[in-house]
Amino acid sequence: MKRSWGSLKTIAGFFGAIALTQFGANTPAIAADTVVVRLGLFTETISLAELQKAAKTGELPGSLQPYAKGLSEQQSRFLLGALGMNIRMDVVTVNKLVNTQIGTTILSDFATALARKDKAGVQALRAGLVLGSTAPQGLSILSFIAAYPSKRLEIDLPQAFIVAGSLNTAFWRTQQFMLAIAPQLDPKTPQGRTPQISFPFDPSQPGIAQVKILNLSLNDQKRDRKIPVDVYWSTAATTNKPVIVFSHGFSSVRTDLHYLAEHLASYGYVVAALEHPGSNQTNTNSALQGKTSVMKPQEFLDRPQDISFVLDELEKLNQTANYPLQGKLATNNAMIIGHSFGGGTALEIAGAELQLERLKQRCKKNLTTFSEGEVMQCIAQKLPENTYQLRDTRIKQAIALNPTTSLIFGETGLTKVQIPTLVLASSADKTTPALTEQIAGFDKIPSPKWLVGIVGGTHLSLKDPSTTLDQIGKPNTPISGGEVVDEQATDVRKYVKAIALSFAFQMTPEAKNYAIFLTSDYAQFASTAAFPFRLITQIPPDAMALVKEFVEE
Repeated sequence: MKRSWGSLKTIAGFFGAIALTQFGANTPAIAADTVVVRLGLFTETISLAELQKAAKTGELPGSLQPYAKGLSEQQSRFLLGALGMNIRMDVVTVNKLVNTQIGTTILSDFATALARKDKAGVQALRAGLVLGSTAPQGLSILSFIAAYPSKRLEIDLPQAFIVAGSLNTAFWRTQQFMLAIAPQLDPKTPQGRTPQISFPFDPSQPGIAQVKILNLSLNDQKRDRKIPVDVYWSTAATTNKPVIVFSHGFSSVRTDLHYLAEHLASYGYVVAALEHPGSNQTNTNSALQGKTSVMKPQEFLDRPQDISFVLDELEKLNQTANYPLQGKLATNNAMIIGHSFGGGTALEIAGAELQLERLKQRCKKNLTTFSEGEVMQCIAQKLPENTYQLRDTRIKQAIALNPTTSLIFGETGLTKVQIPTLVLASSADKTTPALTEQIAGFDKIPSPKWLVGIVGGTHLSLKDPSTTLDQIGKPNTPISGGEVVDEQATDVRKYVKAIALSFAFQMTPEAKNYAIFLTSDYAQFASTAAFPFRLITQIPPDAMALVKEFVEE
C-alpha cells in the first residue's frame, strides 16, 4: 500500500502557516476575500488578490510593509513561503486528517489566533481545509481562503506565530504514521478486558525505604565545569544494585524526574540527578539576557563527560570513611536515565556514536519546518570532527525517554549501542516527534531492547509536576490546548515508575521477579482510557516498512 509522502511531509508547513491566516466562518456559500491582520493595537486589511500577488512575486503585500520591521527575517520567509505552498492531497485524506482527535485539538489551538474563538470557528477551520483541498492545484493557503465561508477573516499575528511555531514536519509525519499503524496497535485482548494474566505486585507503588537527599556541588577543574548533583539514597542502599544517573533535557533542571528518583531510591537504589551547566535552565536564562549563547556545540561532548565525572566522584565518596554513602555505591555497575536531550546523552554514553556528516549537510537547509529537537541537534554542526565515541563502560543499562536521535547519530551511530536499552516515545510529542526521533532509530539499536509507546502523551507528560506548572494551557501540543502535565499525566508517571523500576531490577538477582512488567501484557494492563500504553521488543517487518516510507525525504 503506497502513499504519497510528498504531500504528507508538507502538511506540517501548511498547518503551521495556516496559523498565520486564522479565519472564522459561517456558511460554505460565502468565500473569504479579505484578511484583517492585527498586530497589537494596529490592524491592516489585505485582499485575497494581494496575497495571490505576493505568492507570485515573493514580496510582502504593500499594505504589510509598515509591519515588516516588526517581523523577524524567519517570520517573513515563513509567511511568503506559506503563501506559495501547494499540497497535493485529496479531499478524502484531508477530511480524515482533520477529524482525528489530534487534528481537532490542533484546530482548537489555531482558533486561539482568531478574533472569533467559538466552536463554530473551529468547525469553519475544518470546513475550509476540506473545501480548499478540492482546488485543482491542491490545498494551499490561497485555496483555503478562497473556500473559507466568511467574507472577513481577522487574526492576531503574534499569537498566530506562537501557535505556528509549535508545529513541524516530523510531528505530522508521526500523526500520519499513527493513523496508518492504528490497526496494528490494537491489543489482542478485546477492548475493555484485561489480559488473562496475574501480576504479583504493583511496581508503581513506593518501596519501604525512607528516602534521603544529599546535595553535592562538584567541580571538574579540568573542564572548568561546576556540576550540582542531588543524590537520592536510603540506608537500604547496597552495592547489589546499580547506581542510577539522571540526565535532564535542554534548558531544564536536575529535579525534572524528582518523583522517579524518589521512587527508585525507596527500593534501595542510589540515584544521582546531575545538572549540566552548559544546557540547563540557568544557562538558557543567561542566554535570554544576552550574557551567553543558548548552547555551545561542545555541550554534545561535555554532557556524557559530566556523567563520567560524576561517577568518578561518587566512587571517591564510596571509599571515604564515615561518609553516608561509604560502601553503598556500585559505580562500576551503573544505569543511565535521560529525558529529551538527556535521552540522547544516555544513548551516547551507552555507546551510540555521534555521526555528524549528514547532520552538517541537512542543517544548512531552511529550519522553519524542523522540530525543536532537530534545531537543537543542528547546533552540533559546528563541532570540528564528524564522528565522536563517548561510551563509558561503567554504564550497563540505559533508559532514553523521548530522546533526540534523528540527526546526531547519522545512519549507523545507534547500531553501536552496547547495552540493554529501553526507549520511550510519546505520540503527541512535538518537541521530539516519536516517529523520527525514537521509532525509526529504535530499529537500529541492537537487542536486548524495549520500545515503550505512550499514546496521547506529550513531551513533558512524564516530568515532575513541579517543573511543568508553567506549561498548563499553552498551545504547544494538540491535547487539551497544551502539554499534558501535572494531574492530567498522573497515569503516565505511574507507568514510568513501574517500568523504570522493573528495568533497574534486571541488573539484580531479582530480575526474574520484575521481568513480567516489561511485557506487552503489563502495558495493556496498565493502560487507561486517556493513555493506552504499548511495549514491544522488535518492530514488526510490515510496520518497519511503514516507518521507512513515512520517514524518507
